[in-house]
Amino acid sequence: HVITFNDVLEAKQNIINESYITPVMTSTIINKISQYDVHFKCELFQRTGSFKFRGMFNLATNHRRDFIDRPVVIASSGNAGQSLALACKLHKIPCHVVMPETATPTKREAVLGYGALVTNCTDSEKGRTDAANAVVEESNGAIRLVSPSQTPDVIAGAGTITLELIDQIANLQAIIVPVGGGGMIAGIALAAKHLNPKIKIIGAEPAEADDCYQSKLNNRRTPLNKTPITVADALRTSIGENTWPIIRDCVDDVVIVGEEEIKIATKLIWHTMKLMIEPSSGVGVAALLSNQLKTMLPIGSSVSVILCGGNVNLDKLDWLTQTNVDIQSLIGTIASNDGGF
Repeated sequence: HVITFNDVLEAKQNIINESYITPVMTSTIINKISQYDVHFKCELFQRTGSFKFRGMFNLATNHRRDFIDRPVVIASSGNAGQSLALACKLHKIPCHVVMPETATPTKREAVLGYGALVTNCTDSEKGRTDAANAVVEESNGAIRLVSPSQTPDVIAGAGTITLELIDQIANLQAIIVPVGGGGMIAGIALAAKHLNPKIKIIGAEPAEADDCYQSKLNNRRTPLNKTPITVADALRTSIGENTWPIIRDCVDDVVIVGEEEIKIATKLIWHTMKLMIEPSSGVGVAALLSNQLKTMLPIGSSVSVILCGGNVNLDKLDWLTQTNVDIQSLIGTIASNDGGF
């Protein structure tokens, strides 16, 4: 594995004065309809609005001197770009961010506001990679490329979420984590299995971007062969070479959920908990409410769901009108259906 538990402990010390210890929140309604003792880890309240700040600040702290002489570029749909931009600003070092033309305006504005230089790219994994590599080539190697999910310092930073959860929740039995590139679940899983091997780590993926599920099924990394179309825009990338070995060894199961389930779950959290999560966070909630979970985790278990971010594009909520579901009716329906979609 590219990191050890000691790397997570070091990351905690690196970020302790700049990152937030995010709250854990509960909902009687969600407990009732899911039939689990649910604890939501609210990473939407982290700096920059997502968990990504942990890893990016850890990265910038560990390599500050190197980055002054040789600045970094990252390809990101927004959350990682925002976080690296702020981390670099705090360390007074330059930063370049490659973003899809379709990126949420609030994310783009935040990246620019933190002083980063922004380069546009097409909305595909290949488009992001090609554009980022072009920035490096045009600089004749003066700029270095970092991955938003595969960089060891970033993975270790995500692992600090587990350290907080262990202190915040007694008798934690499972953690549900949305999966994109796999940096978050890899860090969380490695730390959790070190501290308590009995804690189950369950990934949550859109069915349209189910490479982690397929990789576990095939016992080999199975990247997406096309750009997925999903409302969970932060989860459109495949798990990578550095995150896959940790996922293979430390993640117990993966739940896949449909687009309608993601939309309903996101809207459910808005309605019941008044938390403005982004749909990528809704993927974890959808997994919690999925009948698949009942085959993996006993009813009544103490489970944490990572609400990974809250950077919502308020000007582009057309998917809400595509989900003609009355939440109050839905709550009754799920509850009467033994807590599952």
